[in-house]
Amino acid sequence: MGQMNIKDAVLIEKVRRLAEKRQTTQTDVLRQLVDEALARDDAEHEARRLEKLAAIREITQRSSKLFPPDWDGDHSYLYDENGLPK
Repeated sequence: MGQMNIKDAVLIEKVRRLAEKRQTTQTDVLRQLVDEALARDDAEHEARRLEKLAAIREITQRSSKLFPPDWDGDHSYLYDENGLPK
């Protein structure tokens, strides 16, 4: 496993202070903070994905009304027996 070499003295001091407050190690503090950030990012990503999916479904629903009810999507009338456009 690799190591991290943090050279930001302010960050190191903040992590140390937080570890003392939580009565845990600096490694545990960083692990918890990264886990929380990843969980937030994952939740935000999933929310955006669901929003996009809802938008696609809404567009599909609206656009389906533009086609005749008996339309089956068959475009064979546009092509000859060799599959080339007529």
